[in-house]
Amino acid sequence: MEKVYGIVFKDGTKTYFFKGEESYKKDDYVVVDTEKGLQYAKVVQVYDNKAVDESLKSIVRLANEEDTKNYLKNLKDADQALKKCNKFIEELKLNMKVINAQFTLERTQLLFNFTADDRVDFRELAKKLASIYHTRIELRQIGARDKAKEVGGVGICGEQLCCVRFLQHMETISINMAKDQNLALNPSKINGVCGRLLCCLAYEDANYLEASKGMPKIGDVINTGHGEGEVVSLDILNRKCQVMIDGNKEDFYIDEDSQK
Repeated sequence: MEKVYGIVFKDGTKTYFFKGEESYKKDDYVVVDTEKGLQYAKVVQVYDNKAVDESLKSIVRLANEEDTKNYLKNLKDADQALKKCNKFIEELKLNMKVINAQFTLERTQLLFNFTADDRVDFRELAKKLASIYHTRIELRQIGARDKAKEVGGVGICGEQLCCVRFLQHMETISINMAKDQNLALNPSKINGVCGRLLCCLAYEDANYLEASKGMPKIGDVINTGHGEGEVVSLDILNRKCQVMIDGNKEDFYIDEDSQK
């Protein structure tokens, strides 16, 4: 009978779900089947009561001594391959920056992730690398968000980046989400370490949209029990606004229409 297992790759903290027989335990090292080929990973969670999704990839086997030896060798060789790749990039004068390199466990593929401002013709680079490593070479261009996910880091909240810790899919983030939450559109406040809009803007967007129904906008002139005034600030979640009346700022709750 199969179970669902949470595993992590390398020294990452993001958990991925795989299915496998009941013989695996937490902290076991295993070999798993991925889209990139066989990979070495660590079991961090065993889900006894979680339904098995048949679309999940499988744990192939418990890692043996030879697997561990190959994995450690691959880490060392991938580091050397990264240096070699950067040397070729300099020689070929290619406008690209390689982020990391990784061998599959059985060395059927050597993957390089890179960033570039435009499309890059890396065919000659791939040929040079293939002539040395005699395996399939894949050079994959990634965006700023993917780079942050690969490199890791700490967000402005002081926590490890969400894309590293738990995000399985990158959502589309728009500037309207920041506007919906009445945030100052200051790049240093609403952009993450990747230079793109914070992923966490999406977490509460639906709640802000719901809470803002019926709320005035900044600059609107509204009637209050104390006369007409211009809305100068909003507290959306508490459904409260600050209104300028005869030169004085006063707080009003929209639903209760009461001054505080």
